[in-house]
Amino acid sequence: MNTDITRWLERDPDPKTREELQQLIDSNAESELADRFSGRLAFGTAGLRGIVGAGPNRMNRLVIQETATGLGKYLLEAVEDAAERGVIIGFDGRPDSKRFAHDTAAVLASQGIKAYITTHEAPTPMVAFGVKHFGAAAGVVVTASHNPPAYNGFKVYWGNGAQIIPPHDSGIAAKIDIAAKEDIKHLELEQAKQQGLLIMLSEPFYHTYRETIGQSKLLSNHTKPGSVSLAYTAMHGVGANLAEGMLEDAGFTQVYSVAEQREPDGTFPTVNFPNPEEPGAMDMVIAEAKKHNATLACANDPDADRFAVAVRTDDGDYRMLTGDQVGVLLGHYLLNHTEQGQNLVGTTIVSSSLLGKVAGSAGANYYQTLTGFKWLTNVAMQKQTDDSRFLFAYEEALGYTVGSEVWDKDGLSALVTFAQLTAELAAEGKTVWDQLEAIYRQHGLHFNAQKSIALQPDTPPIGDALRATPPESIAGRQVLITDDLKTSQKLYADGKVENIDLPASDVLIYHLDGGARVVVRPSGTEPKIKCYYEVIENMTDDDTLATAQQRAQASMDDLISRHQASL
Repeated sequence: MNTDITRWLERDPDPKTREELQQLIDSNAESELADRFSGRLAFGTAGLRGIVGAGPNRMNRLVIQETATGLGKYLLEAVEDAAERGVIIGFDGRPDSKRFAHDTAAVLASQGIKAYITTHEAPTPMVAFGVKHFGAAAGVVVTASHNPPAYNGFKVYWGNGAQIIPPHDSGIAAKIDIAAKEDIKHLELEQAKQQGLLIMLSEPFYHTYRETIGQSKLLSNHTKPGSVSLAYTAMHGVGANLAEGMLEDAGFTQVYSVAEQREPDGTFPTVNFPNPEEPGAMDMVIAEAKKHNATLACANDPDADRFAVAVRTDDGDYRMLTGDQVGVLLGHYLLNHTEQGQNLVGTTIVSSSLLGKVAGSAGANYYQTLTGFKWLTNVAMQKQTDDSRFLFAYEEALGYTVGSEVWDKDGLSALVTFAQLTAELAAEGKTVWDQLEAIYRQHGLHFNAQKSIALQPDTPPIGDALRATPPESIAGRQVLITDDLKTSQKLYADGKVENIDLPASDVLIYHLDGGARVVVRPSGTEPKIKCYYEVIENMTDDDTLATAQQRAQASMDDLISRHQASL
């Protein structure tokens, strides 16, 4: 290990991390050094993400430069005109993000690859948009999204505008491993500019994204937007200017931003965890909404690719919608506001099954993918045809994409679309809750929950144990069908077997009588399993939304407790 540390100190271009590492050496911090040098951050379909600090198992300038070198080498081999097409680079508001982005541009330029880099912080979906807009060979966003302040990341898009999937992830990773053993080359940014290898993307590019999204036919419903008020927070991220501008373009005049959270600040001083799903993260925007009696309290996460919303209730309080509820509301709305032939919608295997039923009743085409937006968009490109163009996709973790201008989740277009949906309902004398209830009355109240179970480090693979002794029932409900994505087989209780057209993954999906469903997904990185649950309650004429939800909650509690006890 000492040799690795010495070599790292010789190669590291950052005096700050060199000093940090030297202090660890001087204080004989063996366990900390072992953690930092036991391996390197793994590059996968989400790129890189990790804690900022010195060493190959952290995010730092040397790791970024090695990663950019590997990416460049792979592009030059895999894409014939990669150098001329170039790479779009953006970054969030975290302390090191701009420096990491500039290092990426300098390394790519040294390989003769043109780098387009944003002049200041940029929403992640805008960079994904830019890949297609400029016809780039790839895109990079330096962001840790909604992770805590100590983290940063390096997210990669392929030339189709979607996140990378196999084989590109492993191909890039192999080139990074080679780069880690070589001297790193970089071209000073001023030289790169002079040689035409660095192009700065300033305000006109930001405006192009704003204008293109705003002119989409899917965002052209301007039904009395002035009558709806909403509070908004960028959560110390990069979304505020574009969110406010796009809402203004769409005619929304009553928009109240949380001032304390409006500007980019990678230390996230007012939230413990800058993820809208986390308890307390929405407190300030809900307080802002209450101050103005606004209809909606809306949030983007710090890189603005996710969208969250709390909706005012009849008693003047605010209740968060789940990611599935937002997804179904948006899907239902868009399927009723699209032109003929744009009817392909999708979601993931752990998201609610309700969108599939909504799509079926609308005569639309529906697809499911593995978890992750990289699958939702790449599969959509494969499945769409001239007669069935892509319309909408979502995942339960607050990710939505409206139309095909951005082939990744886009919290900004989702924000505007949801505001337009709300305004149209208001013009009809309805609320978001009324619309949700109407959908539930037609298709059943679909109630979803997730629970992670920690396991002992020496626990045998839970998936293998479940396959060895398949459950015939769960919580007193018969298992009608088991989807085993590891073997790509759909196994019926009567012995019938069908193939599943999804990439192999260690996931088991149990379809139970009464429409309930349990998804078991072992973690690939730590000793735990994630379980996703769905129960369906049919609503009677005597039901209110509240009474049906109480019944669904009781059913869910029973399913979770009995299933987890069985594990």
